[in-house]
Amino acid sequence: YAGVVGCYNGFRTFGIKHGLYHLKPAHECEDREEMEKQLAHITLPSNTKIVMTGYGRVGHGAREIMALLPIKEVGSDSFMNDSFSTPVFTHLDVHQYNRRKADGGFDKGQFFTDPSGYESTFAPYCHVADMYVACHYWAEGAPFLFTREDVKDPKWKVSVVADISCDIDGPVASTLKPSTIADPIYGYNPHTESIDEVMKADNIAVMAVDNLPCELPKDASVDFGNELIKHVLPHLLGKDEQGIIANASETTLDGNLAENFKYLADYVAEAGS
Repeated sequence: YAGVVGCYNGFRTFGIKHGLYHLKPAHECEDREEMEKQLAHITLPSNTKIVMTGYGRVGHGAREIMALLPIKEVGSDSFMNDSFSTPVFTHLDVHQYNRRKADGGFDKGQFFTDPSGYESTFAPYCHVADMYVACHYWAEGAPFLFTREDVKDPKWKVSVVADISCDIDGPVASTLKPSTIADPIYGYNPHTESIDEVMKADNIAVMAVDNLPCELPKDASVDFGNELIKHVLPHLLGKDEQGIIANASETTLDGNLAENFKYLADYVAEAGS
């Protein structure tokens, strides 16, 4: 539900930033059905371009919103080089915005094991895109998608960032803090590298709510409950032959850290002192 609500909030932010339309905040909707009906109010200029990153559960949730809108999906090359008579989006996987520094190649296993030899190639997408929806998973040591210097480039075009991933002061340079359900949007001033007014012309409107499923509590609770019933309860009540419960348990029945979580020992010791 983070992807669903986050993508919706991104379009709501775009409407506010450019004075195009008004969407009801998701948390004021009765449920997801009412929220989705709000999408009918969206009117985007022709050739509006939206770039998304991340193909996990969050990314697929965002795609559920995109599928309800008259926005055509195009390949990355076409997105970068062509003009369109309708709004379009492109959805990038990790190999499409990272490359090996040595030779420009990409190896997924190597990247996930040690990304230090890689660099981001994402910034050029922001020279043609109007909105960025960030759904990726980012790990410490991986390249930043774009930096504060990237945003200062005169070719920069993105005016709205819906940072569903919400890594603070990290891979998405405009995300300086999480926003809240009550106050979901702030402006990022690329010249001062600080939070500023949303509506200033050169500022990026940032949506970085970090508890997005809470905006649709009924739907999210039902969905999470169904997932627990389907994927967790059989292992909890049965033999757990795959070790699902054992691998996910932070502590043993004696209250000690389980094997997979012993890396937290120093933190636990410090917290208890």
